[in-house]
Amino acid sequence: MHDFRYENGELFCESVRVRDIAKKVGTPFYVYSYKTVIDHFEKLKQAFRPVKPIICFSVKANSNLSVLRSLVKAGSGLDIVSGGELFRAKQVKCPSSKIVYAGVGKTVDEIMAAIRAKILLFNVESAPELARIQRIAYLMGKKVNVSLRINPAIDPETHDHIATGKKESKFGLEMEEADRIFENADQYPNVSLCGVHVHIGSQIVSGEPFVRALRKVMIFILNLEKKGHKIKYLNLGGGMGIVYSDEHPQTADEYAKKILPLIRRGRYQVILEPGRFIVGNAGIFVTRVVYIKKTQSKNFAIVDGGMNDLIRPAFYGSFHDVWPLVKDGRAQKIVYDVVGPICESSDFLAKNRLLQELDAGDEIALASAGAYGFSMSSNYNARPRVCEVFVHGSKFEIVRRRETYQDLIRGEKVPAWLK
Repeated sequence: MHDFRYENGELFCESVRVRDIAKKVGTPFYVYSYKTVIDHFEKLKQAFRPVKPIICFSVKANSNLSVLRSLVKAGSGLDIVSGGELFRAKQVKCPSSKIVYAGVGKTVDEIMAAIRAKILLFNVESAPELARIQRIAYLMGKKVNVSLRINPAIDPETHDHIATGKKESKFGLEMEEADRIFENADQYPNVSLCGVHVHIGSQIVSGEPFVRALRKVMIFILNLEKKGHKIKYLNLGGGMGIVYSDEHPQTADEYAKKILPLIRRGRYQVILEPGRFIVGNAGIFVTRVVYIKKTQSKNFAIVDGGMNDLIRPAFYGSFHDVWPLVKDGRAQKIVYDVVGPICESSDFLAKNRLLQELDAGDEIALASAGAYGFSMSSNYNARPRVCEVFVHGSKFEIVRRRETYQDLIRGEKVPAWLK
C-alpha cells in the first residue's frame, strides 16, 4: 500500500501533484511520501505488539535525514552498518538505546565510536570481530552488549545478491562456532553475550524461509539456556518483501502470525530491522524523456536518469513499474526499453514495457524506488546526484539539494608538480 495515485489523469503523491514538483526541482529526482513511511512503520509495530518489539529501521535502505527523523520521532530505532550511518543516527537524535550495529567489516575507529555512543548492541559476525570488540572495550574500560549473528544455512528464495542466510554467505556465524563462543564467554570479560541475531536476506515474499530460520535459531537458544547462558535479545532482522510487479508478499499481520507462535513471549526483547518494507513503496524516481530512438528491433525511451541514480535494474535485474506523470487513456500503446544516458550497456531502468506512447519531454516515474534507490546512487560518468523531495499532505520540501559540478570535485586537488 502507498499514497501515490492518479486524479484526473495526473499522478499525485499524497495531495501534491508530482508534475508540480518536477516543475520546481527539475528532473531527475526522488520523492517520498511521509504518510506511507509512517503507515508501514505502524503496521509492523501493531502486528508485533504482543511482544513490544524494538523496531530498528535499516538505515542502508534509505539514509535521508528527513526520512530517518520521521521514523525516530514515531518511536523507531535504527539499524546501522557503518560509522557514517552512526553519524546520521546521531544527527537525527536517535536514542542510543535503540541503535544496533551490524556488518562484517567494522573497523577499530567505528567500534570505538559506537562504544562511545553507548549503542544498544553490536551484531557480531565473526570470532575475529568479537575479539577486536573485546580488546577495544577493555582498553576503553567499558562493557558492551553483543548479539551473535547466526547463519542458519537457509535458502531465503530471493535474488542471490541479497541472500544472506545461505551456508556460503559471508554473513553470520555457523551455529557450531557460535556455540563454541558462548561456551568460552569468559574469554570476553568486557563483552556481554546477551543476544542472538538472524537475518537471512532481503525482498523475501514468503513467510516460510523466516519460519525455518527461526525454528533453527530457537533450538539453538534453548540449548544455550540449558547450559546456563542467558539470552536477553532476540533480533529477527529484516527482509520482508514488497510489491514491485506481480509479487504477493505477506502482510505485517501475516508475518507476525507465523513468527510469534515460535517465540516465548516475555522471555526475550524482540528486535526487528525492517528497511524495504517501510520505505520501498514510499518513494518513486521521476525522470524525463530526452529522446525517442526507434530501431528495427527496439523502441528506446532515453531518459535523463540512469543507472548511477537507480542501479537496482542493472544490478539485480529488478522490476520497477513505470507510471506516466500524465496518463492519457487515448494514447497508443508501444513497447519500450527505458534506458539512461550512462555509457554502459547495462544502463536501463525498464525493458520491454508496454507503455502509452512517449515523446521527448514527457515525464515518467519508476515506482517502488524508496528503498535502495538514492542510497545506492553514485557519481558515475561524473553525474551529480539527484535531489530528494519529501511530501507531507499538501506540502513538499527539498530535503537534499541536487549536487552541482563543483560538488563533484570537492576534496580533490592537483599536485603542485602537475600545475
